[in-house]
Amino acid sequence: MRADTPGQARVFWVGVVLVAWLLATSGARSLMAPDEGRYVGVALAMLHSGDWLVPRLDGLPFFHKPPLFYWIGAAAMGVAGPVEWAARLPSVLGASAAGIALFAFLRRWTDDRLALWSTVVLATMPYFFLGAQFANLDMLVAGCISATVLLAAWAVLAHDEAQPWRGALAGAHACAAAGLLAKGLIGLLLPFLVLLAWCAWTRRLGTLWRLCRWLPGWVLLLALAAPWFVAMQRAYPDFFDYFVITQHFRRFASSGFNNEQPFWFYLPVLAALTLPWSIGLLLPRHRNAAPDIGTTTRDIDRLMGVWLVVIVVFFSLPRSKLVGYVLPVLAPLAFLVARRILASGPMREGRGLKVAAAAAMALCLAGVGTLVAMPPPGARLHLPAGQRIGPGDQVLMLDSYVYEIPFYWQLRAPVMVLGDWKQQPERDDWRKELADAARFDKARASRLLVDASQLPAILCAPRTTWLVGPNNSQLAHPWLAGTKLVAVNDRLAVWRHDGATRRGPHCAGIPDAAPNADAQP
Repeated sequence: MRADTPGQARVFWVGVVLVAWLLATSGARSLMAPDEGRYVGVALAMLHSGDWLVPRLDGLPFFHKPPLFYWIGAAAMGVAGPVEWAARLPSVLGASAAGIALFAFLRRWTDDRLALWSTVVLATMPYFFLGAQFANLDMLVAGCISATVLLAAWAVLAHDEAQPWRGALAGAHACAAAGLLAKGLIGLLLPFLVLLAWCAWTRRLGTLWRLCRWLPGWVLLLALAAPWFVAMQRAYPDFFDYFVITQHFRRFASSGFNNEQPFWFYLPVLAALTLPWSIGLLLPRHRNAAPDIGTTTRDIDRLMGVWLVVIVVFFSLPRSKLVGYVLPVLAPLAFLVARRILASGPMREGRGLKVAAAAAMALCLAGVGTLVAMPPPGARLHLPAGQRIGPGDQVLMLDSYVYEIPFYWQLRAPVMVLGDWKQQPERDDWRKELADAARFDKARASRLLVDASQLPAILCAPRTTWLVGPNNSQLAHPWLAGTKLVAVNDRLAVWRHDGATRRGPHCAGIPDAAPNADAQP
């Protein structure tokens, strides 16, 4: 195994450049609704509450996903404050892990030039770059999966060559544990499926079986990942059914959770979002290209091909598909692109590669620039000068939960949300997320998830209430005419009601039961 100091320094500096490249624009734009606001809000609530075990959405246990993203985001915001780049740091680190693992693996098992250009291709793919600029769980788990596959493959190759393999295998188990804590079972299942298919193709199933029986690796994985899952099951008896059965198996089989798309959905997505590099796959191999030497190079080609196919097929099977699901295939795709380009005639020389890399970087920055230039989300609604939410004030959201408000208004306490909570929501939206969370803390949910009959008691209390809702909320709630409109934009509006100055059973003209309709932003 290559353990020279210059080689280790090269890996280190590649990592530094990669992190700097991804981090440079990560704070350039506002959080996007709903995903970024949701996950960043949970991380910020973890920081403010001091409870680093239970993820909470508006103060209620939120078990859609495990806590690794929230841990990293909360720690970053604890140091830097609630700023966008700190909120997106988990995604930046996930992308960096994929790039560093790819470079280190290819440098060990191929050559420096292929390792470097594969990493350059990966880092400048718009799909990869923009994924690292988005504060959700997809890039973090993609980085964990990529590092797990590469380290486990390293261990397989090293074992067959009678070289040290335990360090790489221990690293694979640690990354698999991180994957479990990032997004659940796919952090372990997908690397195993990739390795199983690859080892079957290269006749290494015996090696894989021997490595799977290495007990210290499983002890490490369980020591890192199991405590959180055990703690949640002990505290919440319904945790296993909700987190494992509903959020894994039912989500995979159902079309009602996310966007329903055809089986071939990811093929055009990958081709378009990896431009201009995806064109490189069409280049013909040059007749004077150096032939591949040895079985290891061919086996790495097979690893990358199997990796790409297994994950694309896996996420193509369910009807519900999201663009971020296939981010784990970008590392092998970058390798295959770099291999094809380096073996082609017009592009294999350094100048052609540099021009392509410059064009790819320009596309990445243009993508960020486009997002920055878009109209800011309604959640960036600022309160007028002199208006601020005091420590004793309460916030009530009307017929919608605006995920980004706690982040941008720096709210330290949960807000109340007005809605029809007697009916179980069917759509996978903010209602269902809050209703699902309510089952794990019914007492707190009864105070936070309110209906129209509770409005008089809420608004007529001797404290200021800030009301946030769609800017057409007065159509559904005529009583808002008796409150003060303090801010409005094309999506949201904010009203202020000083309850202490209007005591009585019909505060602000609210009848015994105010009407309630679903006005949407």
